[in-house]
Amino acid sequence: MTGEVSDQVRVVRWDRPEQPTEESVLRRMIDEGLDPYRWANGPGDVYPAHRHPYRKVLYVARGSIRFELHPGGPIDLRAGDRLDLPAGIEHSAVVGPEGVVCLEAHLPPRGGVTG
Repeated sequence: MTGEVSDQVRVVRWDRPEQPTEESVLRRMIDEGLDPYRWANGPGDVYPAHRHPYRKVLYVARGSIRFELHPGGPIDLRAGDRLDLPAGIEHSAVVGPEGVVCLEAHLPPRGGVTG
């Protein structure tokens, strides 16, 4: 299932019958031409509101996390789900009760200059 959360933010739900693993999520990102890195947080960890100068592609490999768009609403992500977050979108996050492992890649802003 794919859904637009706002005009620019996109969420893609895991669409395979098998449960995602860190390896299967990593393989999917590499197959998409992305260069991901891994990060993880414990239950209840909080990221205060912030913005990035790059586009973020994030997959949840394990656990869950809730992103909050400012302005906007919550986006709940579970294992295998993908979030495409454009540059400059203010957001915060709270990690779910089992913690979270994410794989993330950065892309230049659309229309931006690279290098």
